[in-house]
Order: sequence, then C-alpha cells, then structure tokens
Amino acid sequence: MLRVYWLEAKSEFFKLARMKVYATSTLLFPLMFYAFFGLGMGTQQQTGSMTMAKYLLATYGAFAIVAATLYSFGIGVAVERGLGWLDVKRASPMPPAAYFIAKAAVAMAFGAIVVAMLFTLGAAFGGVRMPATQWLSLGGALVAGAIPFCALGLAIGNFAGPNSAPATVNIIYMPLAFCAGLWIPFDFLPPAVQHIAPALPTWHFGQIALAMLGAPTHGTVLEHAGALFGFGLIFAGIAWIGNSRDRDRVCG
Repeated sequence: MLRVYWLEAKSEFFKLARMKVYATSTLLFPLMFYAFFGLGMGTQQQTGSMTMAKYLLATYGAFAIVAATLYSFGIGVAVERGLGWLDVKRASPMPPAAYFIAKAAVAMAFGAIVVAMLFTLGAAFGGVRMPATQWLSLGGALVAGAIPFCALGLAIGNFAGPNSAPATVNIIYMPLAFCAGLWIPFDFLPPAVQHIAPALPTWHFGQIALAMLGAPTHGTVLEHAGALFGFGLIFAGIAWIGNSRDRDRVCG
C-alpha cells in the first residue's frame, strides 16, 4: 500500500516539474518579488527593529507556499477533472486518498524547495542572520501552513472548469496575498485593507510566519493556528461537496 502512495507522489512530482508554467509560477515569481523588494531594500530600510530583507523573508515564504498549493490543486485538479482522469482514478483499485495525499505532499515539497531558495537569497544577499533553530522553525511553520491552502485549492479544482481554473486561482490568490500583507508589510497597507485582513486565511498564515522571526504580530500563534484550522475545515467541506457532486454524476 505504501508503494502505491509513493508511486503516485513520484509521478505527480515529475509531472509538475515538467510543467514550465507551474515551475515559473511557484519558483520564479516569489524569488523575483523577494529580490525586488526584500533584497532591493535589504538592510537600508527597516520595519520596526527588523530589516526588510528579514521581514519579507517570512511573508514571501508564505506567498510561495500558497502559490505552490493553489496552482497544484486548483488548476491541476480542474484540468484532470476535465480530461476525465479523476473518473479513471475512481474506477481503479487505487485508494481514493492516494491521489489527494500525493498532490498535497508534492505541493508541500515544491513549497519547501522555494522556501529553501528564498532562505539562501536572504542569507547570501540580504544579510539575514538567524540561529539554526529559527531558520528551521520558520521553514517548518511555512511548510505546515500549506495544509489549509491545499484544501482551498482542492475546492477550487472541484468547482472550476479546466479553462477557467487559472483565472479563478489568480482572482482568488492575488487579492488574498496583497490584502494579507504578504507583498508589503501589513502596517503599510491602507486602513480599509487592514480591517479586511483578519478575515483572510493568508493573513493568519503570514502572522504565524512573522511570529517565528520574533516580529510584532497581531494576536498569538495559537489564535492564528486555530483560525487556519477553521478555514481548512471550511475549504475541505466545500471540496467534499464538489467531489461528491462529480461522483454522483458519474455513478448516475
């Protein structure tokens, strides 16, 4: 049984690695934005007592993780639904969970790769210095935070069509990132946006990442983790409804 899960995850990884659009969206964009803003400001500008290069390492890490999960699930599942590949999976003897677990594992793996690349940029060119335990705690929090966004991506993939999925993901993903303060520090956002931010899962994710750096945050890590858990349950419920609808259609 473990071999089935391993082979499914391996196939998913190589499939995404060969997709230039996915690699560009998940690897290049976060690195490019961090180079422009994080490294561009570097140690010259600070937010509080922290350099922008260090502060934005956390927020662009969260940005990268959200991109990896939403593009993998939101677009991947929608396209495979359109091609009938999910119907084939349901008819096969493969455990139903293997498909989704493999996608989640691979999305988290790609997220971990881009986070490691961001860390390398920050340390090598941004002058970011932290104890090894802090690097590990930030990286672990970012990768673990991918789970509720996997559920969001799955919900999108189960309702969006193969042609509309890329636009749907971007319409949801870009405002979620900007309004949560993942592109620029939260305190720099307009007051109206700051009032909206606590209602967004990306804001809670970014606050957890910043807490790992010791940056000032709004609320505790436990509160933000609880909020993300709640969002994850909501997204998983929506995804289940969409998956049940498709299953009933095929069975009918």
